[in-house]
Amino acid sequence: MTQPLRHDGTTPARPLWLLAELTYACPLQCPYCSNPTEMAGIRAEMTTDDWFKVLREARSLGAAQLGLSGGEPLVRSDLETIVAEAARLGYYSNLITSGIGMDEARVNALAEAGLDHIQISFQASNEERNDFLAGAASFEKKKDMARAVKAAGYPMVLNIVLHRHNIDDIDDIIAMAESLDADYVELANTQYYGWAWHNREQLLPTREQLDRAHAATARYRAEHGRMKLYFVSPDYYQDRPKACMSGWGDLFLNVAPDGIALPCHAARQLPGLTFPDVRKHDIAWIWNESEAFNHFRGFDWMREPCRSCVEKHDDFGGCRCQAWMLTGDMYATDPVCAKSPAHHRVTDAVARANARPAEAAAAQPIVFRNMKNSKTLRARPQTGDD
Repeated sequence: MTQPLRHDGTTPARPLWLLAELTYACPLQCPYCSNPTEMAGIRAEMTTDDWFKVLREARSLGAAQLGLSGGEPLVRSDLETIVAEAARLGYYSNLITSGIGMDEARVNALAEAGLDHIQISFQASNEERNDFLAGAASFEKKKDMARAVKAAGYPMVLNIVLHRHNIDDIDDIIAMAESLDADYVELANTQYYGWAWHNREQLLPTREQLDRAHAATARYRAEHGRMKLYFVSPDYYQDRPKACMSGWGDLFLNVAPDGIALPCHAARQLPGLTFPDVRKHDIAWIWNESEAFNHFRGFDWMREPCRSCVEKHDDFGGCRCQAWMLTGDMYATDPVCAKSPAHHRVTDAVARANARPAEAAAAQPIVFRNMKNSKTLRARPQTGDD
C-alpha cells in the first residue's frame, strides 16, 4: 500500500486528528453553522458499531486526538458508549457541544466513560442576543452546564463565534467568561462556509469592529491574563491564506454522520470528487489510496501563482473550498491571498461590509440553519462611544 507523505516530502501523512461528526441534528439553529446547507438530505447516520470501526481503524493509523462534534453530539444516546470505546483505544477525546441535552448526571457519566475535555459554545454574552442567534432559549442552560463542567473537574473551555452582530460586545463576552471561571476562551471569528457563507453579507464585521475586538483581547491579556484567550481572525481580513487543516490529507480526517470521509468539513461540496464511505472501505485505504484524499496532496496540482510561490510550503495554496466558493474553480489560488487574481472577490466583500451602516446590516434578514425561517436582528442602540 502506498504511504503518502506530508507536504515536507519526508514525513508520512497520518490522520493524527480525527473529527467524528456524529450527527447533523441540533436543537439550535445558528446562522453561521458550518454544517452543509443541504444537510436535510443527509439522514442515514452511522450506527454505534460503524463508529467503533472508524475509531479502531483510525487509531491503528496513528490517530490520537478525537473530536466529537455535530450538529449537537449530545443528541446521540450512544455518546457515552462511543466515548468509552475511544478511551479504551487510547484517544484524547474532546466533546464540542452547545450544552443543550446535558445535565450534571450526564457530565459525570461522560467523565466516567473517559472523556478528557468539554468545550461549550455561547452565541453572545446576554440572554436576548444569545437566544436570538441560537434560535432557541438556551443562555441560562449553557451557563448552568459550564458550571457543571467545571464542578466535574474539567478545565472550562468556552467558544464564542464572533460576527457583526455580537463582536461589539467583546468586553461583555470576556467578562461573562471570567464570571463563569473559564480557563480557555476561543474568540473565533466566523469563517464563511456552510450557513455562514449563505449569511456572509449579514455577518461580516467591519474593520473598525475587528480592530476594537483585537484591542479588547490584547488589553485583557495585558491587564489580567488569568484566562487564556485565543482570538481567531476572519480569513477575509488577511492577505495570505491559512494552511487549511495543515494541508489536504496531511493530518486531519473528518467523518460525517453518513460515513463520508472528508479531508475537511466543507469538502463534500467540491465538484467531481467522490469521497469514500467508511462503511464500504477501511480507513487505511481511504487515507492512503483513495483518489479524493490524494487529489490535492503535494504541489503538482498547483497553478500559478502558487506553483512558483516561496510560501507554498507554508499555506499549501490555501483553502480549496474557499477557492471554489469564491471563484467556481477549486484549483484556483485561495482568493484570500493578495497574490490571487481573484483577491478582489474578498476585498469587495470587505468593502461592502465597511460601507454598510450598522442599522442597515441589522435590518437584513438572517437565514437560520433549519431553512424554514429568517429573522431580523434589532439594530444595536447607538451610544456616544459608537
